[in-house]
Amino acid sequence: MNSLDPLINSLVQSYHNLGGINHIDGLNLPSRDEVIAITRELLALIFPGYFGNERLTSANVTHITGYRVTELHQRLALQIERSLRYACKRSPACPEHDCTDNAHRCARWVIERLPELRRILTTDVEAAFKGDPACYSHEEVIVCYPGLFAISVQRLAHVLYGFHIPLIPRIMTEYAHHQTGIDIHPGATIGEYFFTDHGTGIVIGETSVIGKNVKLYQGVTLGAKSFPSDARQIRGVKRHPTIEDDVIIYAGATILGDITIGRGSVIGGNTWITDNVAPGTTIVIEPPKMRIRESRSCSSHAASLS
Repeated sequence: MNSLDPLINSLVQSYHNLGGINHIDGLNLPSRDEVIAITRELLALIFPGYFGNERLTSANVTHITGYRVTELHQRLALQIERSLRYACKRSPACPEHDCTDNAHRCARWVIERLPELRRILTTDVEAAFKGDPACYSHEEVIVCYPGLFAISVQRLAHVLYGFHIPLIPRIMTEYAHHQTGIDIHPGATIGEYFFTDHGTGIVIGETSVIGKNVKLYQGVTLGAKSFPSDARQIRGVKRHPTIEDDVIIYAGATILGDITIGRGSVIGGNTWITDNVAPGTTIVIEPPKMRIRESRSCSSHAASLS
């Protein structure tokens, strides 16, 4: 059997030759698997009795919740600390010695926000229940609907994004994206009573702002225009749409740029919008025209053959 040493040496040599995709002699990054596990534990605290195998009762709920919160605080703090140390290494001005204390404070802040997140997600569950005639219970929304899963994870990730924690928020939303086909950036700001019907293929960009009682169907894109220059020049700049309250956007619509879709508007399917839309507007593409091709009669067909 031939030695594998030449192959190993060649691969290691590529580590030295190629930059940008190596993380050698660096601090441990957040664990993707652990962040996903933490996300599921956070969801179990938000929706008690829906995630996990234990049976919650009035007698044991305080004990189980206490155990979960205590363990989760430590696990989340460790992953946040890794993220903060990664950020400090990239920014020499950052006081790295504060990372441990800051991580524990941030983990506590996330847990402190869970009651308010539960309140907001209650409105999302209600929006799905009222907005879909094929839905027969709130339990069905929580257990079955990919849109509710995606927005639940995004709302959690948005809290961490607001604390300027790198990596972890994107790991969380990309996990939801992988599970559901719904891609919502953790930076997007989304109001109450949000509902994605079907949901597959929806894309919501980082600086999108969505008001209350907004409904999106599958394949909707709230995106930015393509910039030919270096994208680093526009990082942090508002470049995605603002969707005001009570808007419905039907399947396949593409809305691009820092524009506003006014309150109460209805955006038809497969439309392409790059300009502001006034409140109360309905936009649809021109209906397709039917053209009926005349069939040739049997006699004319026979005559052509003679």
